[in-house]
Amino acid sequence: MKQSTDLTYGHIPQQIIKLSVPIMGTSFIQMAYSMIDMIWLGRVGSDAVAAVGAATFFTWLGISLMLITRTGAEVGVSQSLGAGDKKRAITFAQQSLTGALVLAILYGILTYLFAPGLIGFFKLTNTAVNHNAVSYLRIVSAGSLLYYSNPTFSGVFTGAGNSKLPFRINSIGLLLNIVADPLLIFGVGPIPQMGSNGAAYATVASQGLVLLLFIIRIRRGKSPLKKASIITGLNIPYMRKIFKLGLPVAMQSILFAIFAMILARIVGRWGALPIAVQSVGAQIEALSWMTASGFATALGAFVGQNFGAAKWERIYKGFLITVGFSSIVGLIVGLLFVGFGKQVFGIFIPEHDAIQMGGKYLEILGYSQIFMCLEIATSGAFNGIGRTMPPSIIGITLTGMRIPIALALALGTSLGLLGVWWSLSITSILKGTILFIWFYRVVTKHPDNLAAQGKPLQFIRLIPNRIRQQFLGIKTK
Repeated sequence: MKQSTDLTYGHIPQQIIKLSVPIMGTSFIQMAYSMIDMIWLGRVGSDAVAAVGAATFFTWLGISLMLITRTGAEVGVSQSLGAGDKKRAITFAQQSLTGALVLAILYGILTYLFAPGLIGFFKLTNTAVNHNAVSYLRIVSAGSLLYYSNPTFSGVFTGAGNSKLPFRINSIGLLLNIVADPLLIFGVGPIPQMGSNGAAYATVASQGLVLLLFIIRIRRGKSPLKKASIITGLNIPYMRKIFKLGLPVAMQSILFAIFAMILARIVGRWGALPIAVQSVGAQIEALSWMTASGFATALGAFVGQNFGAAKWERIYKGFLITVGFSSIVGLIVGLLFVGFGKQVFGIFIPEHDAIQMGGKYLEILGYSQIFMCLEIATSGAFNGIGRTMPPSIIGITLTGMRIPIALALALGTSLGLLGVWWSLSITSILKGTILFIWFYRVVTKHPDNLAAQGKPLQFIRLIPNRIRQQFLGIKTK
């Protein structure tokens, strides 16, 4: 298997799809870990789901922190290979992996030691839920090296244009999780029933297998690192560059998680059930944002290599094509949520009250799915050109606005709990719209982008001519 792919020439839609499909597969596998946990725990009861949901906010923070090294690997490796500098690409990969291992261990130690205080933030009145949440978080924290470092390993291969290998390796880990989850949650034979703890043990074991397979692959020289070692001494200039690239992305995700925690605390006013509903609803919503993230990561690698090769016309066309793909996904998922929200939610928690509340959550979020996909895909384009700050500015500002909007709608109107969820949808619409316009202006005004000069509505050409004429009243040659 080729360990890298040149994305600076060739058929753009084919390259985007070929690169993004395995990435989406890998993303869905990561999502499936949590989804499978929620499905099995839903059979235990909503309290078990609420416990894992509360703890998951802090695992989310850990994954967000690791975006520093993952983004550094994806952008650094892709731009270096696009410029033809393989030695620099290897150094970026080494430094990113070294940084990931250090961050994973440090975060694991902190969350293990302070788990009771962290879970106490939610002020859960149910003692059993609180206890199980602390226990779940500590199990994951003990396996932090296994749980948090794998995204950066995937980023090294993705930046080199090889998204198939991370997909295959993560698929193997998912298979182990599928088998281990029911065995450890419910118990069988000599294995005792562990409930939510069983879900944590299954996830950590599965991620440990994934890490082992990545290490084996790299040690055999079958990776962008070739024969170079995985861990090396810190190179301050490179590490500074990695943090410059990855920190804005990580901070956006970290603050996103913190804002979500605050919203969860607001939701907690209505009891433990809304927390369980919001946790499961977020997993279901991953149908669209994981798919969009796959396109965004592929676009980041594509744009990164073409940015290194100074091919702005390909960046422009690749951006529009990818945004089109992502928007179609958002439209389909949005229609599914609005029309069949209760049926979809019922798969996870088969309780009447949960289904009614969960169906309303999905309906409200359904109206913003296309804009959320637009935001995520555009963020990948910004990452590819090394400008990770604009998505962070928009994301942090408008995600932060969810808190005052939620309080105003939930406490100042008759919407109540639904007002919290409407704050999510409203801000997603704004983020997607603003970010798309920002990058579109950046890419169309670049002097080397001859394809867009004097054609401000060039993206309309991506729509079939018959649809343009019939619905938009626009006709182009």
